[in-house]
Amino acid sequence: MIEIKNLNKTFNTSGGEIVALQGINLSVQDGEIFGIIGLSGAGKSTLVRCINLLERPSSGDVVVDGKSLVSLSKGELLKMRQSIGMIFQSFNLFSQRNVLQNVCYPLEIAGVSKKQALEKADELLSLVGLADRKKSYPSQLSGGQKQRVAIARSLATDPKYLLCDEATSALDPNTTQSILELLKEINKKLGLTIIVITHEMKVVDQICDRVAVIDKSQIAEIGRVSDIFVDPQSDIAKELIFPNAGLAAKKLGKRKIRIAFNGEASELPVISNLVLECQTQVNILFADTHDLDGKAYGQMLLQLPEDDRQADKVIAWLKTNNMKYSEEV
Repeated sequence: MIEIKNLNKTFNTSGGEIVALQGINLSVQDGEIFGIIGLSGAGKSTLVRCINLLERPSSGDVVVDGKSLVSLSKGELLKMRQSIGMIFQSFNLFSQRNVLQNVCYPLEIAGVSKKQALEKADELLSLVGLADRKKSYPSQLSGGQKQRVAIARSLATDPKYLLCDEATSALDPNTTQSILELLKEINKKLGLTIIVITHEMKVVDQICDRVAVIDKSQIAEIGRVSDIFVDPQSDIAKELIFPNAGLAAKKLGKRKIRIAFNGEASELPVISNLVLECQTQVNILFADTHDLDGKAYGQMLLQLPEDDRQADKVIAWLKTNNMKYSEEV
């Protein structure tokens, strides 16, 4: 378990102090995939680097499996870091080493024999689907293959935790999907706890169990992905999840309602049923729903009929069918 307690980070620059993190408190449970999302400059990458003390907090604490990292000696911290793997957007592979040698590198640092290191590297390259590219050099690989090598290298010391700092930001959508599926497989197969830093809600949507939304150096809200998708509380979460909803809400129309989907079967034709049974039309101003394991999560903004009786009929139908909604001003 990772616990972050009242963590603060300030950088001293020639232009003065810059507050990167302020009063961060969160915990990551063993075995979960935890997302940290925010816009550029929000502090998310600084936060993930504080978790393994690549950046030392100005104050506060990071506790991993009951041990305070800020109180460890240099040697103890280096040992603890073997249990915390990390992958980056830029892959950070050694260009002069082939794939196999890249994966062996952390084992060499840990003092593992060459024979054992090669055996472990072979095993990990098979896990990430690159057993046939072990003699290739990074320049001969695609972006997705480079990230797979980086993942294999991060697993070399059998870590309990894996930190992913914008690991898919440099990849195309199809490659991103394959890397996310690999991370999910590793999470299940190895029981690895994964922390994903991203600015993309689609990444959180596809892979994370819980998510923390960070804004202007502070945590805006934390919760299960499904809950935050259905009913975001903070302005920044609403902006990240529904970037076009604000514009849609300003469109003409006397009455508007926002329907929240929080686990209905995704194949149910909710709007079609509403229109047929109420015998009236509604205008869909905005919709952003997501299918998570066959269930629908998200929201839809509807413009109701101008006739109040017809509009009230729609409201009554929603109540009868236990749909969560709110009327927009």
